[in-house]
Amino acid sequence: MVLYNKILLINFGGIGDEILFSPVINSLKKNYPNAKITLCLESRSGSFTKLTNFLDSFFYIDIKTKNKYIELLKLYFKALTGNYDLVISSGQNPLIPVLLFFTGIKCRIGYHSSFISKLLLTHNVKLNKNQYAAKMYFDLVKPIIADDFEMPHINVPQHAKFPHSVLIHPGVSKISISKKIVKSIDAKKWTELIIKLLEKGKKVFLSGGPDDEETILKIREGLIEADLTNFVDMYEKTNNIYDLAELIKKTEVLICSDSAPMHIGVATDTKTIAIFGPTDEKKLIPESEKFIAIKNTVECRPCLWEKRQTTCEELNCLNINTNDIIKFVD
Repeated sequence: MVLYNKILLINFGGIGDEILFSPVINSLKKNYPNAKITLCLESRSGSFTKLTNFLDSFFYIDIKTKNKYIELLKLYFKALTGNYDLVISSGQNPLIPVLLFFTGIKCRIGYHSSFISKLLLTHNVKLNKNQYAAKMYFDLVKPIIADDFEMPHINVPQHAKFPHSVLIHPGVSKISISKKIVKSIDAKKWTELIIKLLEKGKKVFLSGGPDDEETILKIREGLIEADLTNFVDMYEKTNNIYDLAELIKKTEVLICSDSAPMHIGVATDTKTIAIFGPTDEKKLIPESEKFIAIKNTVECRPCLWEKRQTTCEELNCLNINTNDIIKFVD
């Protein structure tokens, strides 16, 4: 087996994408424990670096800004001067193989996306999107590693679970909404779900990110007359992604939408019930009794990314009966 001393990984996307990419990082560190691993990612996903102890360094390239070509040039110089002997890129931009070829890095691995990638990459990997995304990323290390796929895993210590606990995280994204992409049920449904869980004697935690503020305020308003003896409002009390991951690890069940917390739930091996609307659960959550996708079986779903780039106005796919969620909690 060839030994690699300095490895550059390139993976652009959100925090969820980085967590899905973690089996690549973990496998490389396992097989090349003395190698220095550097991750190139977008600054919006920088908090992921707090969730792994297998990175030696990282740097940001914001590929989706107006200065895309300046950012690509910055990536080129970082790769050129880093003395890397292996680079793995998950992107499909045809410029990336060209850029990596001229860095002189001996081993260059990426997806086979065009004749350019076939010519300029040393290992072309067939891109199979019709599988769990973490497995899709893991295909990139198969040319050099014989390991079997292992689930995403992040560095959060083991904690005792709060008895009968359920964590609710709406997972609303304002950026997605501004792009007319809706993937979460509304505040009224979340409130209804919380009340039913409390009535079942569950200890319910509520958390969320900055984008969830409007939804959280509506939930709080809807809970005014409820018995909140076993309700713990953790909104704005988890200061960063690591705090959220610890809270998820401490609860028995996480209920969320298709969002970054869902991937954290999987990566902390927490029972996760994820609500899916327009996206394809088969690509985003592993098939397991522990990781459950809740969906409304309408004919038009999944549609997002496959058939359209925005969600429709009807959103029938998000017309979820909260009882269908409750029955999986126990």
